[in-house]
Amino acid sequence: MRIKLPHAPYIARKITTDLLGSGFVKFKSGTEPITAVAREILCADINKERALEERVKELLEQNENEIDFMQIDRKNMFWLIKKKLAKEFGVMLSYDDRYSSLSHEILQRLWRENLIDYSVSENRVKNLIYGAIESYLKQYEAIEDSVADRLENYKKKLIPGTEEYDLIFERLYEEELSKRGMI
Repeated sequence: MRIKLPHAPYIARKITTDLLGSGFVKFKSGTEPITAVAREILCADINKERALEERVKELLEQNENEIDFMQIDRKNMFWLIKKKLAKEFGVMLSYDDRYSSLSHEILQRLWRENLIDYSVSENRVKNLIYGAIESYLKQYEAIEDSVADRLENYKKKLIPGTEEYDLIFERLYEEELSKRGMI
């Protein structure tokens, strides 16, 4: 499953929470620097994929006439171009490989910046970070559904897309994450 930019802060906090609760990772400077590093790395990765997709859209728009004339499936063409350009943009398309690489990058940066110390193998800590990412992604759809249900039953009818709706959605989303021990 794909990580979206609004989820990066929550995933970063989940990583921090899971590392803190592991019992074998010691934080040297508190939780905030850990969360900041994880969030920065996740956002950079998401933005690389966004840049790739923007370039693919540009190419599709430039060749709009040929695509229409040849009756080519746009979705399929989008994927083929994205696949071809992914390496150039430094984007891994396999989510398992991507999350493993992100986990390793987060761990290396935390270690290099002397933010953590651990008493187990590096691989075990990396797997903990990977597990936090996977766990969040598996649960977020259920959380969003729960929040949407709560919003439907809200006393005041809110219009999706408005600032008020977005603020209340975010507050309820964080409450649900908190209930589930994810932040």
